[in-house]
Amino acid sequence: MSYLLRVVLPDAPGSLGAVASAIGAAGGDIVGVDVVEHRSGGQAVDDFLVDLPPGRLPDSLVSACRSVADVTVEFVGHYSPGAHLHRDLEAVEAMTADPHHAADTLVDLVPGVFRSGWALLVSQDNGRLVVERTAGGAPESLGQVVPWLPMPGPARIHTDDGWAPDSWHDVVAVGTPLEVPTRAIVLGRDGGPGILDSELARLTHLAALASVIRNGTRPTAPA
Repeated sequence: MSYLLRVVLPDAPGSLGAVASAIGAAGGDIVGVDVVEHRSGGQAVDDFLVDLPPGRLPDSLVSACRSVADVTVEFVGHYSPGAHLHRDLEAVEAMTADPHHAADTLVDLVPGVFRSGWALLVSQDNGRLVVERTAGGAPESLGQVVPWLPMPGPARIHTDDGWAPDSWHDVVAVGTPLEVPTRAIVLGRDGGPGILDSELARLTHLAALASVIRNGTRPTAPA
């Protein structure tokens, strides 16, 4: 079984190695590690993708991490079998390989880049949501009237505004516009972990690159 483990640890030499050693001692096989965020106060947030052998419970991973001084676990949850970790650069390379479908390619890769459960490419038609592309196990949303479109800028999507169907009630989601406010890329997780500001910033950057690649333009160099 594969698990996603989000850990907050001291942003200091040796901390990552100590956590990795503790996970290994608990029987976990680390498949991938991503540094998600550097926080003020000398902390870092890392995501670990860990395989556990049959009979081992994810609680053992939490206990192992907490055995390291000043380390806390923000989230542990099952990670879809066969899913993969991607990097932002891999996403850019894949979009560049097929510029006309850059946005579709980005949506396909978002779950791996951000370890999210799903992603959507959406737009509006007569005030109702149109799902142009979906990746992962996205909740039902076709035809909904949603308060978060048009989306003038990066935004957190709140599901307690009365619009959300049952399939959205345990969702954490963010979105960013794609060229126009009525078209956006949305990434979501069912049940967590929460989406950090740094992750939303990365999504916004990748969406902007998708538009640049699609239109065959180059970003203006700073003066």
